[in-house]
Amino acid sequence: MTHARILGAALLLASTAVGAQQPGTVATRKAEAGTVNWTSYNSDVKGSRYLPLDQINAGNFKDLEIAWRFKTDMFGSRPEYKLEGTPLAVDGVIYTTAGTRRAVVALNAVTGELLWSFSLHEGTRSAVSPRALSGRGLSYWSDGTKRRILYTTIGYRLISLDADTGQPDPDFGDKGIVDLKKDWDQQIDDLTTAEAGAHSAPAISGNTVIIGAAFREGFTPISRNNTKGYVRAFDVRTGKRLWTFHTIPKKGEYGYETWYNNSADTTGNAGVWTQVSIDADLGLAYLNVESPTSDFFGGHRPGPGLFGNSLVAVDLKTGERRWHYQLIHHEIWDLDNSSAPLLMDVTVDGKPRKVVGVPSKQGLFYVFDRATGKPVWPIKETKVAKGNVPGEWYSPTQPIPTKPAAYGRNGYLESDLIDFTPELKAKALETVSRYQLGPVYTPPILSTKDKLGVINNWAQGGTNWPGGSFDPETGIAYVYACGTCISATGLLPGPDGMTDIDFVVGVDGQPVSMIKGPGEGAGADSPAPPPAPAGAGAPRLAVNGLPLMKPPYGTISAIDVNKGAILWQVAHGETPDFVRNHPALKGLTIPRTGQSTYQIGTLVTKALVIAGENQVTTTPDHPRGAMLRAYDKASGKEVGAVYMPAPQSGSPMTYMVNGKQYIIVATSGGTSSGEYIAYTLPGKQ
Repeated sequence: MTHARILGAALLLASTAVGAQQPGTVATRKAEAGTVNWTSYNSDVKGSRYLPLDQINAGNFKDLEIAWRFKTDMFGSRPEYKLEGTPLAVDGVIYTTAGTRRAVVALNAVTGELLWSFSLHEGTRSAVSPRALSGRGLSYWSDGTKRRILYTTIGYRLISLDADTGQPDPDFGDKGIVDLKKDWDQQIDDLTTAEAGAHSAPAISGNTVIIGAAFREGFTPISRNNTKGYVRAFDVRTGKRLWTFHTIPKKGEYGYETWYNNSADTTGNAGVWTQVSIDADLGLAYLNVESPTSDFFGGHRPGPGLFGNSLVAVDLKTGERRWHYQLIHHEIWDLDNSSAPLLMDVTVDGKPRKVVGVPSKQGLFYVFDRATGKPVWPIKETKVAKGNVPGEWYSPTQPIPTKPAAYGRNGYLESDLIDFTPELKAKALETVSRYQLGPVYTPPILSTKDKLGVINNWAQGGTNWPGGSFDPETGIAYVYACGTCISATGLLPGPDGMTDIDFVVGVDGQPVSMIKGPGEGAGADSPAPPPAPAGAGAPRLAVNGLPLMKPPYGTISAIDVNKGAILWQVAHGETPDFVRNHPALKGLTIPRTGQSTYQIGTLVTKALVIAGENQVTTTPDHPRGAMLRAYDKASGKEVGAVYMPAPQSGSPMTYMVNGKQYIIVATSGGTSSGEYIAYTLPGKQ
C-alpha cells in the first residue's frame, strides 16, 4: 500500500493495487468478444437502466447461481448496513463504491477478485458530512486512450482516478482532487463543517462532468439560510469549473421575483441530489431540483420559489436555462424531486416524440417534450387545500398531470384503511380519529391534542432515489412505488437554540428533537452510531401490529409513455411475515401484499424487469432472506425468483463478459452488512 499526505495533515490518500495484470484485469483495454458493458450509473446518461441481453431469460432465471460475493466490511472503520451502490462494468472489470469510507474498488468481473482500491481519509470533514456511507455510485470516462473513474467523497470532493491503477490523475484539479466546497458562487466560511455532500454519481457527457449537491436528510434544519444547492460542471480532463447554475436565483436573474420579500437571499437547499440525465444530441442536461429549506414550513420563503421542485433543462456547454417546469409550487411536503429524468423516444398520436418522463414521490408521472419543456399531455393547475400554520404561504393550486393516471398512492382517505375484517377497519377508524386524512397536497397542520398531524406518505412514498427505468425499444417505463410508507406530520414552534425555523415537525405534548437521516454521522470517521431502539422497523401507525393502510404495500408499474397509460401493475415483494402469520388473519386468503420500502430500483433487459425485495421473509420455498424477482416486461407476470441472503439495498445492473451474462445487486440491512452479489447461469458458455 502506498500512502501520501496531501492537502494538509488531515487528509490521507490511500490506494492499493492487487495482483499482476492478467486478462480480465484493469490492464485489459480492448473489449473481448462477447463483452457488454454497463458504463454509467443508470447504464446510460438517459436514465434507462436497460441492456438488451437475453441469455438470462424467463425460462432460466430461477436457475441463477451466485458467481461471486464481495463484502464491503473492511473499507472503513466498521461495516456498512446501508449499501446503495450500483456498480459499473467496463471491459471485464467492475468498478464500485464500498464501505463507510466510501472507497472505490475495482474487481475482476468474472471472479470478484479485488484488483485495486482507493479511499480518502478526510477526518472531521467526513465525520460531520450530511451524506456519509458509500454513496450510490461513480462514473466512467474515456477518450480512447485515457480511462478515468470519477466520484465524490463523503467530504464533498470530486476525485478522478486512473481506471487501470486506481491512482489519482495528476492533471485533474489539485493532484487529482477538486474541492467542491470552493468556487461555488456562495460564501463558505468553514470548509470542514459547511453542510454539503453528494450521494449520486457524477453525470458525464463528452468532456463535461456535472455535479449536484445534497444536504441533511432530517426534517429539522438548523437554519433556513442553509447552503444553496447550486449545480456545477467541470472539465473532465482538468477539473476546471465550466459553469454554475443557480437553483435559487440571485438578484437580477430569471426567477428571483418568485421569491417574495427577497427570500431567495436567505433560503438554502434546492439541490440536485438525484441523478442528472443528459441528451447529448440536444446539448441539454436535465436537473431535477429538490425542495428549498425547510421541508414542511415555507413561511420564511413566500412565493412559488423557482427553481425549487422544478425540472430544469440547461445548456450542456454554458449551464444556461433553456426551459423549466415547476412540478410543485412552494413545496411544504418533503416531496423532493427524487428521481433521474427518463429520456425516451416514443410515438404519441402517430408522431415520433423525444420526451422526458419524471417519476415522483407523489406517484405522478410527468411527461414533457424534452426540447421545449411543453407537457405532452395537459397538466392542470388544480385547486388544493390551505393549512392552518401561522405565517405560512400557501399556493392555491398545484399542477397535476391528466395522463398517465397516478401509479402510486399519493394521499390517504378512509377508503385506504385496512379492511381485512370489519373489526380491523373499525380499529383503523378509531386510530385515525386523532389525525387528518386527505388527498395529495393536503398541507401540514399544527399539532394539537385533537389533531396530532396529517397521515401521509410524503417523505418516502411513490418513487424515491432509485428512480425508474425504461425500454428504449418500446417506450415503456417501469417504476416502483411505496404505497404504505406512512408518517404522521404535525408542526410545532421551533425551539430556541435548535433552529431558526418558526415551525418544525413535532407532536403535541412531546418535546421537539433534531431528526437525523439514516446515513448522517455514519461515516468511517464518525463515532459508532447507537444501537437501534427496541421495536425499530415495526409499523409506525398500525392496527394490532398490522399496517394501517390496506395493500398493496409496494408495486411495480409499467407505464406506456406512447399512450400515457398504465400497462400493468403488480404487488412487488412477498407478504411480510408479521402480516401472513398474524392471528387476526387466520383462515383468510390474503393475496400477495408487496412490501413497504422506498429504495427499490428496477433493471430492464430484453424481456425482463428485475427487482429484489427490501424485506426479509420466511416461506416454505426459501429460508429467511429476500428474493430477487423477474417479471415478463410485457405482461407483468412473475417468471422467476432466486434467493438473496439479505434485502436489496442498491439497484441491480447487468453485463456480459466472454459471452456470459451476470447480474449484480447490492444487499444490506438489519443484521446484514453491505455485500455485492453477482449471479449467473450454471456451467460454462
